[in-house]
Amino acid sequence: MPEEQREGLQEELIDIILLILERNPQLHYYQGYHDIVVTFLLVVGEKLATSLVEKLSTHHLRDFMDPTMDNTKHILNYLMPIIDQVNPELHDFMQSAEVGTIFALSWLITWFGHVLSDFRHVVRLYDFFLACHPLMPIYFAAVIVLYREQEVLDCDCDMASVHHLLSQIPQDLPYETLISRAGDLFVQFPPSELAREAAAQQRAEKTAASTFKDFELASAQQRPDMVLRQRFRGLLRPEERTKDVLTKPRTNRFVKLAVMGLTVALGAAALAVVKSALEWAPKFQLQLFP
Repeated sequence: MPEEQREGLQEELIDIILLILERNPQLHYYQGYHDIVVTFLLVVGEKLATSLVEKLSTHHLRDFMDPTMDNTKHILNYLMPIIDQVNPELHDFMQSAEVGTIFALSWLITWFGHVLSDFRHVVRLYDFFLACHPLMPIYFAAVIVLYREQEVLDCDCDMASVHHLLSQIPQDLPYETLISRAGDLFVQFPPSELAREAAAQQRAEKTAASTFKDFELASAQQRPDMVLRQRFRGLLRPEERTKDVLTKPRTNRFVKLAVMGLTVALGAAALAVVKSALEWAPKFQLQLFP
């Protein structure tokens, strides 16, 4: 990507994120949100992307934008019940390995935009998820695990081996087949039927995100949206603080640097906790935030 184009997209990406957060104080930035925003930006441009992502942030993505990860963890806990309905042997193997569901966290919160290298596949999945129930991404995650059944069963039955395998998502998946299969599973096993199992899974989970206390602590202490709002107020003169702080978002590069710095800081905190299991430096971030 040419330098000038990359810098322009970087400006627009940050402007979109800041505008949505300022308009919706109940929403909180999370690591990976920019993967979703940049996908819409590249497809439909800044103006339409702002409207679409704002709507999406108050609907499909709403659970991810809470102050804590509780609702995100709850959604992850639908994964194992879905697998159990289709393939009890695979489910029992994964339970024995105590692999948990953390391997699918970045899949879920970025709609796979973080882990797929082919942009065509990313936008195809986005079309699918936009047309479906907000929990469809977790059904698609389950379908991927089910598709890789033999690879998983051939692993050593321990958390490290299974987690490493599953966190490395293949790039040559039969996407249309898996999309169709995910839709079928949603009809066969709707969320309402899996809710009790998901709740039980949350209580019994040994290796889910809830065990990574440092990750949650870092998330709480470094919420970029709150820090940015505070910096905005500090940079404005008193008479300007009642005005819309985002009327001229390109005039303050300190704020833009804060987004980049806090994004990297939060990513590093997560990386320190989950080791190499999750690659918290998405390709788009490397392109837009060199």
